[in-house]
Amino acid sequence: MACPFPEPGLARRRQIWRQPLALALMGIALCGCSFDLGSMMPEKDKPQEAPKAVAAAPDSAVSAANVTEAQTHTAKAQALAKSGETQAALDEFNRAVALDPYNAQALYGRGLLYQGNNEHDFAIADFGAASGLNPQKAEPLLGRAVSYLAIGKVKEAAADLDEASEADPHNAQVWTTRGQAYERLGDKTKAAASYSRAVALRPRDDAARSGLARVGG
Repeated sequence: MACPFPEPGLARRRQIWRQPLALALMGIALCGCSFDLGSMMPEKDKPQEAPKAVAAAPDSAVSAANVTEAQTHTAKAQALAKSGETQAALDEFNRAVALDPYNAQALYGRGLLYQGNNEHDFAIADFGAASGLNPQKAEPLLGRAVSYLAIGKVKEAAADLDEASEADPHNAQVWTTRGQAYERLGDKTKAAASYSRAVALRPRDDAARSGLARVGG
């Protein structure tokens, strides 16, 4: 993908945006599976096929018993992730998704773990499935955008962040990451507007403040 920055300043500019992007990745990883998706309950639409599922999803409707068991595995996975036992957490999320492929919490949590392991293709698939189940939620869109940025799909990231900013206009992290995306695309106007919104919502957001200074906001 062609870089929007001029070649002479390429190395310097890459170094500039890598730090805030790393902060965004770390911020999402730290909130990790402790984030309560609460209302992210299954809807009728079937999600995308989840990667690395333990077993194929059944053709028939998911039973109530499977839903309950999947929720138990999800809760266990969240606890394991918070304690730093990421592989064990991933195993539990896999079990949850195998039992109930419409479990948005498990998909989102597993996506965060994949993202933390730099397995961004898997993360993107899980975030996409979680977003498909609950399109009104900004968090899966933000997660997918961060992975898109990590693999250089900046336009796709910007599109997700546009949607996330509409879903949750009070989410400072969405605006900071949106600023990073548009800065990389060379759109200083949108980048400055995004960074400004982030600073207004979270005045001590150093990544947003630095970004705003870079784009002349």
